[in-house]
Amino acid sequence: MLDQRFDPAEAETRLYKAWEARGCFKPSGDTSAQAYSIVIPPPNVTGVLHMGHALNNTLQDVLVRFERMRGKNVLWQAGTDHAGIATQMVVERQLAEAGNESRREMGRDAFVDRVWAWKEESGGAIVGQLKRLGASCDWSRLAFTMGDRAEPDNNMMRAVTKVFVELYKKGLIYRDKRLVNWDPHFQTAISDLEVDQREVNGHYWHLRYPLADGVTYLHPVKDEEGNVTGSEMRDYIVVATSRPETMLGDTGVAVHPEDARYAGLVGKYVELPIVGRRVPIIADEYANPEKGSGAVKITPAHDFNDFEVGKRAGHTPLNILNATAHIVDGADAEAAGIPADYRGLDRFDARKKVVEAFEALELLQEIENLKIEQPFGDRSNVVIEPWMTDQWYVDAKTIAQPAIAAVKEGKTRFVPENWEKTYYNWMDNIQPWCISRQLWWGHRIPVWYGPAPETLDQMIQLFEWSETHSVPQGTTQKIPSELSFSPIETEVCAQTEADAIKLFQAKWGDKVRAVSGGDWSPGRAAANVLRMKRADDGKLELAISQDVDVLDTWFSSALWPFSTMGWPDKTPELDAFYPTATLVTAFDIIFFWVARMMMMGIEFMGEVPFKDVYIHALVLDEKGQKMSKSKGNVMDPLELVNEYGADALRFTMGRMAGQGRNIRLSKQAVESNRNFATKLWNAARFAEMNECGAPGEIDFAKVTSPVNRWVLGELAACEAEATKAIEEYRFNDAAGALYKFIWNVLCDWYLELIKPLLMGMDDTAKQETRDVCGYVLDETLKLLHPFMPFVTEELWERRAAGRVDEQGFLMLQSWPEYDIARDAEADDEIQWVIDLITEVRSLRNDLGVPAGSKIPLSLVNAGPVIEDRAYRHEDILKRIARLEDIVVSESVPDGAVSTVVGETVVALGIADQIDVAEARKRLDKEIGQLDKDIMSTEKKLGNEAFVSKAPPEIVEENRERIIDWTGRREKLKAARKSLEDL
Repeated sequence: MLDQRFDPAEAETRLYKAWEARGCFKPSGDTSAQAYSIVIPPPNVTGVLHMGHALNNTLQDVLVRFERMRGKNVLWQAGTDHAGIATQMVVERQLAEAGNESRREMGRDAFVDRVWAWKEESGGAIVGQLKRLGASCDWSRLAFTMGDRAEPDNNMMRAVTKVFVELYKKGLIYRDKRLVNWDPHFQTAISDLEVDQREVNGHYWHLRYPLADGVTYLHPVKDEEGNVTGSEMRDYIVVATSRPETMLGDTGVAVHPEDARYAGLVGKYVELPIVGRRVPIIADEYANPEKGSGAVKITPAHDFNDFEVGKRAGHTPLNILNATAHIVDGADAEAAGIPADYRGLDRFDARKKVVEAFEALELLQEIENLKIEQPFGDRSNVVIEPWMTDQWYVDAKTIAQPAIAAVKEGKTRFVPENWEKTYYNWMDNIQPWCISRQLWWGHRIPVWYGPAPETLDQMIQLFEWSETHSVPQGTTQKIPSELSFSPIETEVCAQTEADAIKLFQAKWGDKVRAVSGGDWSPGRAAANVLRMKRADDGKLELAISQDVDVLDTWFSSALWPFSTMGWPDKTPELDAFYPTATLVTAFDIIFFWVARMMMMGIEFMGEVPFKDVYIHALVLDEKGQKMSKSKGNVMDPLELVNEYGADALRFTMGRMAGQGRNIRLSKQAVESNRNFATKLWNAARFAEMNECGAPGEIDFAKVTSPVNRWVLGELAACEAEATKAIEEYRFNDAAGALYKFIWNVLCDWYLELIKPLLMGMDDTAKQETRDVCGYVLDETLKLLHPFMPFVTEELWERRAAGRVDEQGFLMLQSWPEYDIARDAEADDEIQWVIDLITEVRSLRNDLGVPAGSKIPLSLVNAGPVIEDRAYRHEDILKRIARLEDIVVSESVPDGAVSTVVGETVVALGIADQIDVAEARKRLDKEIGQLDKDIMSTEKKLGNEAFVSKAPPEIVEENRERIIDWTGRREKLKAARKSLEDL
């Protein structure tokens, strides 16, 4: 006997463990079946489940369960990302809270060991949370972007290194000095995705730069309304900046080539205050004549746009900040002419000092207070600096070309299609990809450094001199001038350190033995001159050293579709499941992940990594706002699962996941879909109480009752609609079709319409109805399973004891396919009954007939077919529509209102049941309110500004309201008209 209600808290964990224990999530291994694979977008190992994860993984699971039931050999590849900065930050924070030594005090190897230990103990909590959601990934193949440390032959490590080495050899990976997003707290480059642009209260300082060489010019003067009222002679040009400290590194001032105000100044110079450096005034279209003064300061080393302007003008960038965002000292400070009292200052202290200096020089024209966009590190919460530094880059433009062509040729398609434009826009304008990070946690860059062969003789000579003069190792002082030299360094890229040693040995010959453990690094060669050692066998040894940086997390993630399947080895998984079928992801990582997987997949596998890319929308709050902690509107998916069950949250996501439409989520929506699960459960209890068991297959041809033939046709129509919608990634349409069938067709109508048959004396009709009802219920469980796996699996098992042992879990049953021809006569008959009941109910409600009152119904001039229908369904019509009697008449009786159902005129005797005058008054009022609502909304939609600025889903919502209100108004008008003759 089924419990009174479904208990998700008890059932979900039990069912999931049973599925996993039976290996239900693994591929079938049937090589004759079509393969279907999805790789999960790997969540951070430090992460916790949020609404974006909930949506993304629900949609993936719908596809995976659907295709698994269709008999395909399905792999949903699971895994997590090592999340360089996030993970390193977590472990460093733990060290600090425990009062342990810092990362740098521990040393690199010990710290990395500590991170691995944390990962094994605490990392990957999100895996358990995904299981709570019902995600049916093959967890036995759980991958990690850093691989398995305990595995001697770590394929993930080998894959990442192999890709780097091969691209390096092709010249597609190189080292360069370029601007990057620099996080002064973590002292590393970060990706654009890790930069959080925030609107903050800020300032624009308008600074006067004096013109050099006594140059002056006439500058127009404007009034408050912007009208030119005259001109004034100036010996300065005004620039505005939100970062005054960067003026220490200015290399020029740019004006637009067509800006007449400054035409005579192009080619002249300004004298930079504080540093006293002459910099040119140049013409460049980057300067906007309509913004500010129209003149902009150019600081190539500290602004991405300025870098490009400076490159066009041939300027040498001047770096004024160090890795911790303090003003530089030493050679960089000398090159920029930075005064001694500025050197070493924090950037914000330097800003204050620069402003004070301009004010003292009477060169501060004004301070403008306004909101500005400022970049912050999403982990460090400090202001990010564009900073010029040596980093490793991928020549993305070259490897992007085949990835662009693949989408244009249809090898990979985006759904919805409009996201192709976003993909092309980024790929067509792609910049070199910075892949190095100044962290310790991650894939270490497989490049080693040491002296160039042409340096060895001088190094050996110097080392032998140091041996005889007892010079401490590494010391470069007190070296005779005739032995002084600037060593030349070189680098090798190799799969392993052993390979790197062999490459260096080949370069050096037998003069020196190459060994590991050195600390050579770019730019520090001089300090390594005397790091040779003499081994016990008398041979000179020189240690090479590996690059200290690690690779960007996105580098290893770019290999995800093939590295998770065993590449670089040739594995059965690669043969079976690459390329994958579908990628489900969010729009914000099209650039960072989707595009890069395309590039790497084609480069190393020779074909695209996935055939379809489904881009889902955002999950917003019920008011259409982004969820954020600061707004206090964040909804925790696990809390919703605890309160309403995973099925309710999943089905809510599915019903709302329209292509290109953001989801506006509320607890009420999840609660509503919990009620939907309850409705299904109650339908199963009704079936159980009426002995509607699990008949297995039925012979459709032997079903005779119109209501049973009708419901089988509706079932087939639902299956066809749901199947097509899932195939086309219209998840909301699939869920909508299932909701409509289960709630409206099955529960609201079919179960009501069969009660007379189940309670009747015709045993043949009763058994047929029991069989059809049981069959339809079981088939419904199959169709709903991808969206609501837990309640459907529970009902599958509980409705027929032992069925799981005999037939297997519901999740492994075959997806329904029906060969059922619709019975037009049965459809017409049952639809007439439904329409009649619906119309009578509606009219009763609109006219204010008391709910408990039974009223007479007349079928006016009804023919024999309609009369027969009314007789056959008399009991159900009277009970549901609250009718006193059903008669056939030649005209509308006195005191009755009429309406039309199909081609039948239906009259309801209501004059004695209502206050006619009051009913007219109420209807007039409601019609008038609808008129106002429709007019107001039409006016809003006629406003171009509203339509262009409002989110598309809001515009569509208003259009749907007009359609609903208009339909309601017509019904009320019809009801009002029916009262005119009473």
